[in-house]
Amino acid sequence: MDFLDRDGVRVAYEVHNPGGPQTGLLLSHGFGATSGMWQHNVEALSADRPVVAWNQRGHGDSDSPEDPSTYGHEQCLSDMAALLDTVGLDRAILVGMSLGGYLSLMFYLAHPERVAALVLVDTGPGFRNDAARDRWNETALRRADTIERNGSLGSGSTEVGQARHRDVRGVAHAARYVLTQVDGQVIDSLPRIAVPTLVVVGSDDTNFLGAADYMQRSIPGARRVVIDKAGHASNLDQPAAFNTAVTDFLESLTPAH
Repeated sequence: MDFLDRDGVRVAYEVHNPGGPQTGLLLSHGFGATSGMWQHNVEALSADRPVVAWNQRGHGDSDSPEDPSTYGHEQCLSDMAALLDTVGLDRAILVGMSLGGYLSLMFYLAHPERVAALVLVDTGPGFRNDAARDRWNETALRRADTIERNGSLGSGSTEVGQARHRDVRGVAHAARYVLTQVDGQVIDSLPRIAVPTLVVVGSDDTNFLGAADYMQRSIPGARRVVIDKAGHASNLDQPAAFNTAVTDFLESLTPAH
């Protein structure tokens, strides 16, 4: 595990197959998970290209600063750009699961020139409806309170249950300032996405099946793959099927990507 210093906040990351000949991947985990959630995928995905897996602020081996102002969407996007700079990737294929997928869409909005393709895993584009967004945010804030009160994330889903964090208070801060959403800019941007996009969702991920359908319809040329017998972490529940779906997509990209 390597660490990138971001104004005193250490961001943990690891690089597989550095210097590979193809455009690299940046793997972004879901809320409450860590880069360890990709453990059954990195070997296949890094066979012919570099793969960078990182831990968001407050997660895993990354720092969990006490100052709430050090968390937010802007900080996450800046960390992602700094990681690409550090490992020497001008452009990358962004692979994001759940919150990591939402952040990948936000990164494309902010830095489209740095994104070669998108792989959106068990995720959604946020909400256009203010009331729906408010309900999402209320759930995120309650989750933050529960984490702080209990001092743990609980069992939760597979990717969260397997995660280990230096300080769960950092995960609570991430719930308040990263998991929450402020507007509908991401969902409104989908028709303007101009890079190859793969949408992956587990057949049993009932909360995100509709979002996957919507993204596939809204993003020009997007493909959708449903992983059978998989829930909200399809890459963990069915790693072989997931790896096949993603590597097939990667092989379909032209050399320019």
